[in-house]
Amino acid sequence: MKKNLFTYKKSGVNIRAADKFIKFISNISSEKKGNKKLNNIGGFGSISNLPGNIKNPKIVACTDGVGTKIEIANLLNKYDTIGIDLVAMSVNDLIVQGAKPLFFLDYISINKIDLKKMKSLIKGIVKGCNISQCSLVGGETAEMPDTYEKGKFDIAGFAVGVVDGKNLLSKKKIKKNDLILAVPSSGLHSNGFSLVRYLIKKKKINIKKNNFLKNELIKPTKIYVKEILNLNKRKLLKSCANITGGGLVDNISRIIPDKLSAEIDLNKVKTLRIFKWLKKNNISDREMLKTFNCGVGFCLIINSKNIKKIQKYFSKKHKPYIIGKIGAGKSKVKLNGYINWLQ
Repeated sequence: MKKNLFTYKKSGVNIRAADKFIKFISNISSEKKGNKKLNNIGGFGSISNLPGNIKNPKIVACTDGVGTKIEIANLLNKYDTIGIDLVAMSVNDLIVQGAKPLFFLDYISINKIDLKKMKSLIKGIVKGCNISQCSLVGGETAEMPDTYEKGKFDIAGFAVGVVDGKNLLSKKKIKKNDLILAVPSSGLHSNGFSLVRYLIKKKKINIKKNNFLKNELIKPTKIYVKEILNLNKRKLLKSCANITGGGLVDNISRIIPDKLSAEIDLNKVKTLRIFKWLKKNNISDREMLKTFNCGVGFCLIINSKNIKKIQKYFSKKHKPYIIGKIGAGKSKVKLNGYINWLQ
């Protein structure tokens, strides 16, 4: 008779596997403060304190995902790096307004919990949180066998940060003749992967046998938290932009005041090998610029006198360089020249 009973497990949802996963997350994400171990995982909600040294705290919240980069992770059976990506996509937006990341939550929806796969993903999320100096405080994992095909899943992240009102970065501080600096990306970051995957499919490329693509396509997004917070703390930044989907034009235009224009000299952009590879595979300049970061992961708007002070807070690999200036005009962004894809 018991064999005929309906159970949640028979419908495709394994609560025992979910409990094991939650326990793993709880252990790996716990913080130690002195001799006391703090853990928010597994409760109904997560509790966090605001830093006590902020007089006029402003809360900043962001959410994002990693798009179809998940399909690359599935293909290569490597999941820790997209965990870093997930954190990066949200915290890199937080710092645009000068906010220090406080905590992070994740949402995972999956056909069936694969503990090995999910543990690798969570390790990456925790690593991303550590780089960002914030805490993984909770999340949700949903088994949805009728929504996702076998082996398929999706992830989303949510980050909360805080900034003192007097340190809030905004377009109001930007003036004519301010410099625009490019901070190099680590590669594709987490944007444009539908186009990348379409190209690979049409060209019939086996990325498992192509070491260059295998390494480049799974490379995690650069997290800029430490550098940007250091600059903002020292009043060296006027504004900044996270260069994601939409490229230089769409993202920089979001921070430019009315009657001013960001004049970008594309000849000065130092692109990366992965973008050169994409360009030579029959993608136009226009499509490259509106889909990818093209080697520029972050942009800074600064007073020209501060450039040397700013550069010392970055590693050689990610040292900012001038790509333009702020001028007068109706167009938020003006692109001049062309990226040298052969350099």
